[in-house]
Amino acid sequence: MQLGHHQDPVVAIATAPGRGAVGIVRVSGAALASLAQRLTGATLVPRRAHYGPFLDAQGQPIDQGLALYFPAPHSYTGEDVLELQAHGGPVVLQLLLARCLELAPEAGLPRMRVAEPGEFTQRAFLNDKLDLAQAEAVADLIDASTEAAARSASRSLAGAFSSQVDALAEGIVRLRMLVEATLDFPEEEIDFLEKADARGQLAGLQARLDELLTRTRQGALLREGLRVVLAGQPNVGKSSLLNALAGAELAIVTPIAGTTRDRVSETIQIHGVPVHVTDTAGLRADTDTGPDEVERIGIARSWEAIGGADAVLFLHDLTRVEEPTYQAADAAIAERLHSVEPARLLHVFNKADLAASTSPGTFEQARPGLRLSARSGTGLDALRESLLERAGGVASAEGLFIARTRHVQALREAESHLAWAAEHAAQADASLDLFAEELRLAHEALQRITGAFSADDLLGEIFSRFCIGK
Repeated sequence: MQLGHHQDPVVAIATAPGRGAVGIVRVSGAALASLAQRLTGATLVPRRAHYGPFLDAQGQPIDQGLALYFPAPHSYTGEDVLELQAHGGPVVLQLLLARCLELAPEAGLPRMRVAEPGEFTQRAFLNDKLDLAQAEAVADLIDASTEAAARSASRSLAGAFSSQVDALAEGIVRLRMLVEATLDFPEEEIDFLEKADARGQLAGLQARLDELLTRTRQGALLREGLRVVLAGQPNVGKSSLLNALAGAELAIVTPIAGTTRDRVSETIQIHGVPVHVTDTAGLRADTDTGPDEVERIGIARSWEAIGGADAVLFLHDLTRVEEPTYQAADAAIAERLHSVEPARLLHVFNKADLAASTSPGTFEQARPGLRLSARSGTGLDALRESLLERAGGVASAEGLFIARTRHVQALREAESHLAWAAEHAAQADASLDLFAEELRLAHEALQRITGAFSADDLLGEIFSRFCIGK
């Protein structure tokens, strides 16, 4: 998206493609009152719905509907905004859009064009109606896949996340001002850290940042979901577990080993958190090969999915765990799974309803995990809770705000700079200029979250992912 041409008046269909009871055409720009009058044949009262015809070039009605006029700056974009609510047929809406484009020169407007994806919200950001985190929350609210995600996005849109980031940034600026003021008086440097309690202030900022980072990671989890991969030997019940978690027969289940040849995925919810569960082809003792080319490709894709997972469920078959050949194959798979961090790996012992004993054997004791039965459902609730725990999941979505990976990265960068600032402050011959520089960099990282310090290419990337009309 080009940022340089946001002064042009723009128009777009603001409702989803397809047929519906109501469709909306939205216009944003400067001095739209004349356009509104020519289109409706009436002088619109600001912020009051007007019912009447939308007129074509010959003065004939295209449709009957509601027109709302919001003069700048009291509008969504901060510019004049005209919204036309008509019947939601694609042809009707296209005719209205074309009529707006046609009328612009007659209404004394510069060239009007069709809005690009996210351009209305981008204008709201550029005109200080929203900060960048709030603007992103608009798209997150539209895309929310769970009730918890929608509520959290709404809180972010209302400014809950931005206010916490801004408060933390202000604290860093105050401390930085103290440090930089002291730099002008070198004779005071020795006593500065003690007199101003700079170390104490910095420790308080670090604690607040750590708390905000924890909540932001949880908010990112609400938005992006948790990627879970089911892994293990053929016929240990991976497909049955996927079906049990999803509550539907998504994957084929047979007693024949190697039934699953490719990845099968489904998104479920656990306490409002989207969880993307992927069933994979069964892994074999030599870890890379299968009896035929199709299964070999499936196994390769299994390892690819494991590498990108937030959590890996290593399934074991309780009816076979004491067999030497099974144990040897399992050990070979476990060896390759050593690359998976312990926090991401969970051992799951399936077919508990068919196990010879209810007590853990030697094999199971060496791999602490969960017992369950995908067929009967026993142990599934414990598995769901364990998944959220191991992923640093959301204990309660109340009070959370939606967040993105870039927010987490910016907070981690700020955390790193504050840690370096603490290092400089802890030294006997503390270097206040380096202390101040790390505070500046931490502040800059926080500003990127709300857009106070953002490159144009970042803005273009963010708003290009919005839907057209928003």
